[in-house]
Amino acid sequence: MEIRRNIYSKILSWKNECNGSKALLIEGARRIGKSTIAEKFARENYKSYVLIDFNNASKKIKDNFENLNNLDLFYQTISLEYNKKLFSRESLIIFDEIQKFPRAREAIKYLVQDGRYDFIETGSLISIKESVKNITVPSEERKIKMYPVTFEEFMSAKGEDVLLEYIETCWKTKTPLDQKAHAKAMHIFREYILVGGMPQSIVAYLQNSLDFEKSDIEKRDILNLYRDDIQKAAARYNSKVSALFENIPAYLSTHEKKVVLSKIAEGSTFDRYDEPLFWLDDSMICNLCYKCNDPCVGFALNKNEAAVKCYLGDTGLLVSLAFSENEISTQQLYKSIMNGKLSLNEGMLYENVISQMIASSGHKLYFYTHYSEEKHRNDIEVDFLISNESKLNFKIFPLEVKSSKNYTTTSLNVFKGKFGNKIETSYIIHPKNLIVEDKIIKIPPYMFGCVFK
Repeated sequence: MEIRRNIYSKILSWKNECNGSKALLIEGARRIGKSTIAEKFARENYKSYVLIDFNNASKKIKDNFENLNNLDLFYQTISLEYNKKLFSRESLIIFDEIQKFPRAREAIKYLVQDGRYDFIETGSLISIKESVKNITVPSEERKIKMYPVTFEEFMSAKGEDVLLEYIETCWKTKTPLDQKAHAKAMHIFREYILVGGMPQSIVAYLQNSLDFEKSDIEKRDILNLYRDDIQKAAARYNSKVSALFENIPAYLSTHEKKVVLSKIAEGSTFDRYDEPLFWLDDSMICNLCYKCNDPCVGFALNKNEAAVKCYLGDTGLLVSLAFSENEISTQQLYKSIMNGKLSLNEGMLYENVISQMIASSGHKLYFYTHYSEEKHRNDIEVDFLISNESKLNFKIFPLEVKSSKNYTTTSLNVFKGKFGNKIETSYIIHPKNLIVEDKIIKIPPYMFGCVFK
């Protein structure tokens, strides 16, 4: 089955706007569908195309990059090797898994300048230092990031476009859904938490009569691919990256959800783990969320790199990483999540999926806490901070994630008292229907993606 992806329109914009003047680099974690979307686009928008997968490209193809001073010969070799006729300005060449052969990425400069064909590059871990340190990164390149399947794309794959349209209409009019539709949307959202946004997991689930176990098998295969990548690509600090990766569920299960290095090794400090954390973030396996010390001045300017949360890039993968295969196979986990009765761990999953939504919208992740010396504890804890990114009229949108229907807003109220003049709108994500009151929008998680539209 084919999953409709929103990134398609961005690729089409690149083709129309650049008209061959730049290659397109699609970056993303492993197994999120980069090659699939590139091939689909090629089939539907070009007279012919060639996909060169550098995982298994022949020696002849790799040696061909020594022929850049004779591009007629270079293109002839590609055409003959792949048995594809190339048409000037009507053909696309895809360099797949380009991080496996950085020489091809360097060649983009000359191939684009030649102007005969369009080029799309796809890559996992592509901006890691090890893959580009010996090449000149081309300026003739436009980058876009690809993320796991969004909740809206998941709904569409399930054939729920009518309900999706209804949700978007209700958001625009700030009207709650009728209770039957709300219950159905929450059910689908919990499915999304369990299945996640990796295409293979979704296909396995939908093509096997909504079998969560079939989905889990695919997700565990992907997690093992990530582990292999960490061992092969993280080079001198792979043991630290591996330890951080395996401990993500433990961090997110705590109240503060911050990375606690003492769980890895006694006496560990952030200056020893900054590169491993960067590796996980840059590979798009994880999304890092940093504390902002003073939101009024700007998030990035006040980023506290010693206080960081590490969310997994896909919440479905987090489920499979956090729970054993035995727990999965009993069906009790699925039952607990689908019924909204997983207690603490459900909060972990809700917060992770919201982090995923924020990251895929193009926003960096930040949170805020304030320690009260008088109370000897944090008196403010705001899960996420979003801004309007304006230089002239900077506004903050604090966001709290609640996985249960019963909760308090004490922390958010104190935050509003402290930074009120900078706050535009506050959001609370909760399992209940939409409620709008006094600049606080209490929004069900299935509607949160509408905020960024």
